[in-house]
Amino acid sequence: MSNRLFQSVIHQMKDAVDRTIGVIDESGSIIACSELGRIGEALGPSVSEAVFSTVGSVSSGDLLFRSFGSSVHPEYAVFVEGTDELAEKYIGILAVSIGNIKQYYDEKYNKGNFIKNVMLDNILPGDILLKARELHFNNDTCRAVLLVRVSDPGDSAVFDTIQNLFPDKTKDFVININETDIALVKEVNPNIDARDLEKLARSVADALGNDYYTRTLVGIGTAVVGIKDLARSFKEAQVALEVGKVFDTEKAIISYENLGIARLIYQLPTTLCEMFLKEVFKRGSIDSLDHETLFTIQKFFENNLNVSETSRKLFVHRNTLVYRLEKIRKLTGLDLREFDDAIVFKVALMVKKYLDANPVKY
Repeated sequence: MSNRLFQSVIHQMKDAVDRTIGVIDESGSIIACSELGRIGEALGPSVSEAVFSTVGSVSSGDLLFRSFGSSVHPEYAVFVEGTDELAEKYIGILAVSIGNIKQYYDEKYNKGNFIKNVMLDNILPGDILLKARELHFNNDTCRAVLLVRVSDPGDSAVFDTIQNLFPDKTKDFVININETDIALVKEVNPNIDARDLEKLARSVADALGNDYYTRTLVGIGTAVVGIKDLARSFKEAQVALEVGKVFDTEKAIISYENLGIARLIYQLPTTLCEMFLKEVFKRGSIDSLDHETLFTIQKFFENNLNVSETSRKLFVHRNTLVYRLEKIRKLTGLDLREFDDAIVFKVALMVKKYLDANPVKY
């Protein structure tokens, strides 16, 4: 926040208010005043503590103080000479007017708000570069968006913890999206590997888990160069979380780059998915397969269609597994020992899982 802006407002108001008026910061130092000679004067920690720990007006000596701003911990307070009824009226007017100016200034010149508006598509594409230049924002830097989702909504301490992990506010930005989602816009090396981003995400999830014992999911978007593409990286992180919720329920860290065929299925219309299932399972519904059969299929896929290895992992005789696979072929018309049929069946299972989950699309 520019002290010169405060001083400009105080200077314009000093003729209307025939008293000494000004603004102090959290340390109790005068940063703007109608008496220029008092700028820089320290009123002391006792005054600062009394003013910023009280809601409403506080008097100290011949001055009346009131903190202002929408923040939980106000950063500034206005003061006016005198403690009479007229001083109370003046202090109220000063707090409202300068508080509103501060809010407008923060919204206009805050880089975090700018990035949030870019990610949420709340700013016209043609205005992005103009605003970036106005804020002296480096447009050539490579950045990635990590979307942190916590199970305990509305805990402000989680935001503070992530902010403390990345204290350089000129390079990294921590932004509240909603009650459960916090976006971390991290400046990264242009050649960063996806595994390094996953390690970074793991460190965030571990820190929150250790401090708050809350389940944390982190979706990772791809690294992008330029302000405009931050919206794409953010949406990729959202998609990663939603797709992971359907297909990788055990994972806490989901990278968009590693979604594979799940990403393609997620983008398909549900009507097309339903048609695909009907075409694949012409002989019988996929719902006709019992739990034991589906578990066998899962293990068969995990062991790369290797009959001997799968039977060993399932602790069954090889012939027993062959019998089960033959039974599946008769029910569905697909022989899982054949690579092409196995691919079709694997995709069909994922499509069925996707339809059952009915995820939210972005």
